[in-house]
Amino acid sequence: MTSPNPTAVPARAKRFDGEKIVLALAAPVLAVLLSVVICSVLLATSGKNPFDAWNVMITYATKSDGQVAILNRSTTYYLAAAAAAFGFRMNLFNIGVEGQYKVAALFAAFVGSKLDLPSFIQIPLLLITAMLVGGLYASIAGLLKVFRGVSEVISTIMLNAIAVAIVGLLLVPGIFAPDKKGTGNAIQTAPVSESSHFFAINTDGGPLYGFLFIAILVGVAFQFTLTRTRFGFDLRATGRSETAATASGVNVKRMVVISMVVSGALAGLIGLPELLQNSYNFGQSFQGGLGFLGISVALLGRNSPIGMAFAAVLFAFLDSTGAQLPLQGGFPFEIVPVMQGTIVICVVVAYELVRRYGLKRQQQKVGAELAAQAAAAAEKKEVSA
Repeated sequence: MTSPNPTAVPARAKRFDGEKIVLALAAPVLAVLLSVVICSVLLATSGKNPFDAWNVMITYATKSDGQVAILNRSTTYYLAAAAAAFGFRMNLFNIGVEGQYKVAALFAAFVGSKLDLPSFIQIPLLLITAMLVGGLYASIAGLLKVFRGVSEVISTIMLNAIAVAIVGLLLVPGIFAPDKKGTGNAIQTAPVSESSHFFAINTDGGPLYGFLFIAILVGVAFQFTLTRTRFGFDLRATGRSETAATASGVNVKRMVVISMVVSGALAGLIGLPELLQNSYNFGQSFQGGLGFLGISVALLGRNSPIGMAFAAVLFAFLDSTGAQLPLQGGFPFEIVPVMQGTIVICVVVAYELVRRYGLKRQQQKVGAELAAQAAAAAEKKEVSA
């Protein structure tokens, strides 16, 4: 009798792992290619040469100032994606990231304008303040879901509207804004103290935000928490099946509240790169829309820390280079949000196509292995007879 080949199983496993990697990469690549084709068709139908548009965008991205702008934007986008993705991994749809980061940035700006401590105390204090405010505001949705059964989607959407009212109520002269108005008719908080300014790296393309390292730290902590801690295991188990998690001893209600708090705490960091490295105050023109953009980045990155990093860079590339289109070729700037929306839609389609193909391939492999085992058993039976 022929002895079994000890290398057969590892080779089969290696082929399987290689195919898994190819399938994992196929979906985002297919999504980007589909969006490029669709956006090129839209540009062509509007009377513009799509190749000229791509040339303008790529040329700007190869310059040092363009690269710095892309990295600075991607830092903020990554923090927004991490806040949304943490809830998604728990199967919680925290749509309230937008309101959470605005309220957190407002309070951080107020504290930063009132205190002038040494930087090694001041900056951590502002980080903690923003995370505490964001976490506390997000906990409202978690508590409503646990004790009253309110969907977090509904509650966080309503909390976004309430956050706008809170900002409008507090950001008035004499409360969070100084009695004397800022430049023009804009109402804003007093500038944060000099010790609140976060460090930046001076490059040929301009200052590179030091918050890039905070974003990297968040990504590492995100991955470590999900894959190397009991909490991460409970979170993923609860997200997949609350019934199974409860049967294994997980306190689902506590996990829901904690997950919403952590998601809100991460959301509190979103506005700090703008606050501590650019505007240095919170006003009516403070950068908005980052919470909803973070949801798109998280979906594109499949809620994975590494995937979200590539997605954040892609969205930052579109925003930074897209701003050059009206200036250098008369292209409509509206093509940029169209591209972003197209990418998100293509992601859904591409991942579904790849998922179906993967299931089909898996069924084919199982069928081939069963047929091979049946043939081997029949051959063995004939030999023994």
